[in-house]
Amino acid sequence: MKKIRYITDILQVTQIPIEQRRILKEVTKKFAFRANDYYLSLIDWSNENDPIRRIIVPHEGELIPWGRLDASKEAHYVKAAGLEHKYPDTALLLVNNMCGGFCRFCFRKRLFMNGDSEVTHNVSPSMQYLRNHSEITNVLLSGGDPLIMSTRKLEDFIQRIRCIEHVKIIRIGTKIPAFNPYRITEDPSLIEMLSRYSLPQKRIYIVTNFNHPRELTPVSIDAITRLLEASTVVVNQTPLIRGVNDNPDTLAELFRRLSFMGVSSYYVFQCRPTLGNRIYAVPVVESYEIFRKARMQVSGLAGRARFIMSHSTGKIEVVGTTPEHIYMQYHRSPGLENASQLMVFKTNKDAYWFDDFLKTSMNTEQAISYRQLDNL
Repeated sequence: MKKIRYITDILQVTQIPIEQRRILKEVTKKFAFRANDYYLSLIDWSNENDPIRRIIVPHEGELIPWGRLDASKEAHYVKAAGLEHKYPDTALLLVNNMCGGFCRFCFRKRLFMNGDSEVTHNVSPSMQYLRNHSEITNVLLSGGDPLIMSTRKLEDFIQRIRCIEHVKIIRIGTKIPAFNPYRITEDPSLIEMLSRYSLPQKRIYIVTNFNHPRELTPVSIDAITRLLEASTVVVNQTPLIRGVNDNPDTLAELFRRLSFMGVSSYYVFQCRPTLGNRIYAVPVVESYEIFRKARMQVSGLAGRARFIMSHSTGKIEVVGTTPEHIYMQYHRSPGLENASQLMVFKTNKDAYWFDDFLKTSMNTEQAISYRQLDNL
């Protein structure tokens, strides 16, 4: 079996000059570092701007004061320990606070800073909540990364959820196929377990997080192939990140290669204004233009993704721009008051988040209404 060595001390990454490592050590005192030798091997260390390096290696710019830890106010939607219920038919279960690696732009980095107070250890209250809410048809397992757990522990969650008749879809959000695909290729019991629970009318969806085409290595492709052979449905989502995929050609190549593998691109997210993320964020108008130009280069099958801001008030899709305006629509909303609502704002090329448009583009009455909605 392939032995993967995990690294949590930046001083052990000897490809970085020692003086730079010492500087980055100060960054990791605030925002934790975790990687493994497989993923680090994908980096071209001669290029300081290498996109894989950008994903996993700390940067001094993370200490720029900007954003907040819970940028989408997830805490407001917690209904039981480790369980969030924001959208009527979907519940989120935080099963752990560990990943195969820590993306530097992670929007849940608070889990790695504040311990595991948001993660469930006693699943009984969460399962009771799911049983009591028949409107929930989808349960997303996330964290952290569910596939970092043992197959036995993951199966315990899946088996409990499968006993709830009205839950039809189980989603597993994971970056393990990119961070450590050997977790999948060298554990036949995982594939066998997924095959047993991904049923013709009750599928398991694997939501991968490939951010750059170079993460699609032969072993990662092998891992995806095995997941597809297990009768799971595999889709991909990625944030749009400065220095990683903020280029139409790069994003188009990611869309294209995923479609060749049978993986649909699901969402492209605007980088959330999470504490430490300033150097990874791209303004919304620029992000959408990159996304639009990428989709122009690919087939309909490859260009299925939507460009989304995962805001505290719902998933807000950017649907178009003109030189003077930007058009947005609620793609998902916790309640009916905003469902599918179309919004038009004056173009603001310096806006990084929905709130920035509220501050500059709406009249006072509208702004007050939306700020009350966002006062969660």
